[in-house]
Amino acid sequence: MSSSTADQEVVVASPVDAHPVRKDRKLWRDLTAYWILGLCNNYGYVVMLSAAHDIISQFHDKTDDDDETVSNGRNCHIVSTGAILLADILPSLFVKIIMPFIPFWVNLRIATAVGLSAAGFLLVGFAEAEWMALLGVIVTSASSGIGETTFLAYSSLFDKNVVSTWSSGTGGAGVIGSLSYAMLRGLGVSARDTMLIMLIFPVIEALSFWMLLRKPIILPVTTVESTEELIADEPPLEGFKEKIMYIKHLVKYMVPLALVYFFEYFINQGLFELVFFDNTFLDKDAQYRWLNVDYQIGVFISRSSVNLFQLNKIWLMSVFQFVNVVYFLTEVIYFYTPNIWIVFVIVLWEGLLGGGAYVNTFYRMSKEISPGRRQFAMSMVVQSDSYGIALAGFLAIPVHNAICSLPAAVRSVVW
Repeated sequence: MSSSTADQEVVVASPVDAHPVRKDRKLWRDLTAYWILGLCNNYGYVVMLSAAHDIISQFHDKTDDDDETVSNGRNCHIVSTGAILLADILPSLFVKIIMPFIPFWVNLRIATAVGLSAAGFLLVGFAEAEWMALLGVIVTSASSGIGETTFLAYSSLFDKNVVSTWSSGTGGAGVIGSLSYAMLRGLGVSARDTMLIMLIFPVIEALSFWMLLRKPIILPVTTVESTEELIADEPPLEGFKEKIMYIKHLVKYMVPLALVYFFEYFINQGLFELVFFDNTFLDKDAQYRWLNVDYQIGVFISRSSVNLFQLNKIWLMSVFQFVNVVYFLTEVIYFYTPNIWIVFVIVLWEGLLGGGAYVNTFYRMSKEISPGRRQFAMSMVVQSDSYGIALAGFLAIPVHNAICSLPAAVRSVVW
């Protein structure tokens, strides 16, 4: 399970941009491993969000329609999918808050993440009561939070490009997770058997970390040549007070990322399900599913693009995402968009902004923050998207229900 000495010689744990004595011919192992780790870490989170309706509905009478209203001509769920989002994000957020302040025992952390991921699939698959299924969602969320904080912090010991492959893998999890669940269920595979099939992903995650990813070694250096500038190495942060004081230097990364995800998930969990086009080839449920797939494709493309295109002004993406909020909020109230394909284009753009903000934030940090402090910085900033997502979940519920109480609008033109 450990790497050979020859494999380790060229892995530089201080700046990943430092120039090794000889070419690193096995860098592909680290890049590939981080892509797979990103995929597996986020896969369970995506699947639980995709399967949430099936998970809960199996414990309720199918004839009971108390959870829907058609008053005023609007066909809405009384409680939006924002409630489901909160169940899937709050445990992960809690874990992300505490992880930067506990010892960085990487093998124990990853073993815990893999174990919780497998336990989540098993609990949901074999659930005989609603609380058991919800517990499965909770432990899966915790697994994702442990993995994300640990893998991103650990990336500080590798070539900076593992950040881009990790981000691409997490984007791939959105597309692969949503499509695989929909396809298996569409083929008639039961919810339980679908969850059991997906147990392969925690196994792949473990093999990728302990067998494919090389073990880094730490080489003492005093300076790091970044792509753009020389970064003086600084000593690691020691103690709780010193770490808390350092957070003020990370605000410039955290706030724009949190805003992008707040706007993005407010759309996805509060407004998506209210977008509906009559007289089209997709019914209401299919429109919702394919809008989500469209969004995940946008995320995957942008999270995979950092080596081709970088944007340091993350705040600009938050402005564009706010414009998307204004569009969707007015659209679900007035139904003025004449063609569903216009919505698909805007949703793709929304996904591109969200994925782009994520990957560009961490790629920028890998160049701007000194190696001695990068590990803590990564594990702190990764909380930002969860803060935005959690706030979006809380806000989406009352806004969604307020819109459902409005008189129904009529879409006058459909091409």
